[in-house]
Amino acid sequence: MTSTDHAGFLPDDATANDDEALLSGSGSQNIDPRHTQKPIGTFANSYARLPERFFVRQLPVLVESPQLIKFNSALADELGLDSSAIEAAGAAALFTGNIVPAGAEPLAMAYAGHQFGNFVPQLGDGRAILLGDIVDRHGAHRDIQLKGAGRTPFSRGGDGCAALGPVLREYLVSEAMHALGIPTTRALAAATTGGTVYRETPLPGAVLTRVAASHVRVGTFQYFAARRDIDAVRCLADYVINRHYPAAGHSVQPYLALLRAVVDRQASLIAKWMHLGFIHGVMNTDNMAISGETIDYGPCAFMNAYDPATVFSSIDRQGRYAYGNQPSIAQWNLARLAETLLPLLDADQDRAVELAIATIDGFKTQYDDYWLAGMRDKLGLSSAEKGDQDLAYALLDVMAKNAADYTLTFRRLCDAALTADADVGLSRLFAEPADLGNWLVRWRERLAREPRDANVRALSMGQVNPAYIPRNHKVEQALTAAVQGSDLKSFNELLGVLSRPFDDQDGMDFYSEVPPPDGPIFRTYCGT
Repeated sequence: MTSTDHAGFLPDDATANDDEALLSGSGSQNIDPRHTQKPIGTFANSYARLPERFFVRQLPVLVESPQLIKFNSALADELGLDSSAIEAAGAAALFTGNIVPAGAEPLAMAYAGHQFGNFVPQLGDGRAILLGDIVDRHGAHRDIQLKGAGRTPFSRGGDGCAALGPVLREYLVSEAMHALGIPTTRALAAATTGGTVYRETPLPGAVLTRVAASHVRVGTFQYFAARRDIDAVRCLADYVINRHYPAAGHSVQPYLALLRAVVDRQASLIAKWMHLGFIHGVMNTDNMAISGETIDYGPCAFMNAYDPATVFSSIDRQGRYAYGNQPSIAQWNLARLAETLLPLLDADQDRAVELAIATIDGFKTQYDDYWLAGMRDKLGLSSAEKGDQDLAYALLDVMAKNAADYTLTFRRLCDAALTADADVGLSRLFAEPADLGNWLVRWRERLAREPRDANVRALSMGQVNPAYIPRNHKVEQALTAAVQGSDLKSFNELLGVLSRPFDDQDGMDFYSEVPPPDGPIFRTYCGT
């Protein structure tokens, strides 16, 4: 963001003309006999306590013949949910919205967003219903949302539904990300609806029950800023501070402290994505969670051969959200957040802009620090030296030149850190092994100055360099079997493998294999 970026960033015509009609009478749809009698958990419904213009009260659409196909019992226990009450109410009915949990106040959230750089003043939950937030066993508030629960006033002509494939994909990848140590939304359940969703072809409909620290996005702030509703921006900022960044509330400048905290958390998150070769695929501002969690697993994928220009999304034709662009896009998105907070940062606009620019400009340093710290861990370096960044980039350059697999390179580097005998297996990943050999000499010279024992180093590296990631072709094989053959065996097996990504698992080498060179080019789709 530059000193001129704030000028006119919210055009006068950005206000949606149908806001009053959309949000008026929003409480009328919440009277329904579908609520359970026995609570399944303690709902706080903090978002429903905000002003009515923040959301539309909306019940999930009834589905034909719900069937539960996946339930995350470990997450349910973490959330403090009553499994017996879930079973008594009918899990399939609960997790498709045919029955609403006692105490829940279902609603569709309003938000806006920049989609591929173009501002859309009104988006909102077009196919998702927030049941409410509950207090988990650790005292934290966690949103429970039904994704694919039918049309809402924000659907913009869409059907509000989700197909089974994208639901299972998000379940699988989000749980894999959690196991990899990446802040992320979680998957509580997946259920089919008994109905048909029409995309390019007819597909079985499904609903994902998603859990998040919250579903407040950069686009949520943009929604109110676009309407010049500064009171709502302030109200939302206060809500976010109370829920996610309480330390900011004790600052002399709480809203500046909030912005700084969000910037820091996003810098950490994006660095973690980059460490694993994860490509989100659609980093619109409505897909950036203020909490710092990864959200919305539509056209996401994991990189195979290292190439910063890698793009998998079928709709990202210009490579805006390519792997190597993700840090700069995150900074761009954060600049959009900063713009919405300008009136709260300082009464003097010039001073507000100055504070915002300084904060956003700081993202790069914060990201670089997080990235380098993570790369040191991946390379087995416990101490810091000036040339470590050059050493890391030199390896990436060699990988790019040789189209070496990102995940396998770092995993086999763990063995090479223990013994030079492992260099043979590592070198097989490179078209020109001599290129790697030159780098290995530099790396071992650096390791010689490390204080740790080789065994300790190799073990530590194995805890940050996964053996298994959601390989795109393996994910597609599992989803094809589930959707076309109603066979969840491969899905469940892959999910089990990915729940222990850092452990070598007997008989599971199949899931670490790279795609065949003559295989089809992998593309992802948003599923809407």
